[in-house]
Amino acid sequence: MDFKKGGAALHRRKTVRLSRTQMIMVGFLAVILAGACLLMLPFATREGQETTLLGALFTSVSASCVTGLVVYDTWTHWTLFGQLVLLTEIQIGGLGFITIGAFAMTLLRKRIGLEGREMIRESLNTLQLRGSVKLVRRIVRGTLFFEGMGAVLLSVRFVPELGLVRGVYYGIFHAVSAFCNAGFDLMGYQGEYSSFTNYAADPLVNLVLMALILIGGIGFLVWEDLLENRWHWKKYRLQTKIVLSMTAALTVGGTLLFLVSERNGLFAGMTAGERVWAALISAVTPRTAGFNTVDTAALSSGGKILTACLMFIGGSPGSTAGGIKTTTAVVIVLYIRSYLTRQEDCEIFHRRLNRDAIRRASVVVFINFSLALFAILVLLIGQDLPLADVRFEAFSAIGTVGMSTGVTRELNSLSQMVIMLLMFLGRVGSLSFAMSFTERRQRGEVRCLEEEITVG
Repeated sequence: MDFKKGGAALHRRKTVRLSRTQMIMVGFLAVILAGACLLMLPFATREGQETTLLGALFTSVSASCVTGLVVYDTWTHWTLFGQLVLLTEIQIGGLGFITIGAFAMTLLRKRIGLEGREMIRESLNTLQLRGSVKLVRRIVRGTLFFEGMGAVLLSVRFVPELGLVRGVYYGIFHAVSAFCNAGFDLMGYQGEYSSFTNYAADPLVNLVLMALILIGGIGFLVWEDLLENRWHWKKYRLQTKIVLSMTAALTVGGTLLFLVSERNGLFAGMTAGERVWAALISAVTPRTAGFNTVDTAALSSGGKILTACLMFIGGSPGSTAGGIKTTTAVVIVLYIRSYLTRQEDCEIFHRRLNRDAIRRASVVVFINFSLALFAILVLLIGQDLPLADVRFEAFSAIGTVGMSTGVTRELNSLSQMVIMLLMFLGRVGSLSFAMSFTERRQRGEVRCLEEEITVG
């Protein structure tokens, strides 16, 4: 017997081959670690500022997972180099390194094989393999177009205030941050952690930010459908119809609810116009951008609960946003309705949803909600923090939103690591993460006997 050949064969059998989902997660981890190392460099921070390893890692996770929760104010702590590192991580995290890598290969005229196309499909959360490379081109070009337009419009406001070079830079940074639903801002020169509170009634800034957030959050597949079918509603895919309807409902409904809940609270001293702008941005930014034009910590109890609900839902599949996704929320509501009305199928827009979508939606909601509850318990152990603020922080992290009442900077090391885990799982997908450890298991051919139990 040739022991050398036998040993080589045994070695090949024992070699662990990562699944596509695991490769995507490893890629995100690589980006996070590289970003943290760069942020630890002395010239990444302003003179006199100190960055701990945990602080650099937390910031890198937040940027790569396009969340926006921070332990350091972005402008006062990081130099231009540090800010550019964050901007790069935000762009990679928003588009996904698979999308950027595939686009680079097309520019170099490299052929993308079947395995590469499967990676693209997995990364973009699409159902079809066909046309994946074409979709990548459209995504990158569309992203550059929308971010470019947003940068130009925001520069109109920032250049007169900050000068040409700095004004253009601010326009680019915030356009990318808004489109990628990241929530990082450079407004610390007006006051640490102030975000866009000084632009609460500015129509240009509010409209541009909201437009970028919504466009980035509806999903790349919806873009493609809109581009191909224009204004023909009947030709849209079911997902496009659900996403557009849910986005409109959450935006309008959220605005009205904020106007009611904060009329005698946070909006009490504002004019009618200021209230409308504040309510609009308060309804849009939790989906999941993280900017704020009003003091988030000053929201009423009802306003914080409403914000938490919007953060939990988040954006849409295959987008730069996080959360359980609009389609997941709709599927759960439809399933509850069909069960209560004793209908056999879940139907919407004259289409029937398949059972697998219902099962996946139920699991996603359960896992994300369980993770948020687990984080709340950990954050409360050994720390005297308000429950409302801790709950807000947990839902902000799992939804990769970035809105905060200021609790982030008060967390101990264990709590910060838990928040980092939530941000990571919120970006790569909690269900994808869980299934990545079980997807290679074989299904048993023998099924157990069925027996009924009492539920409810």
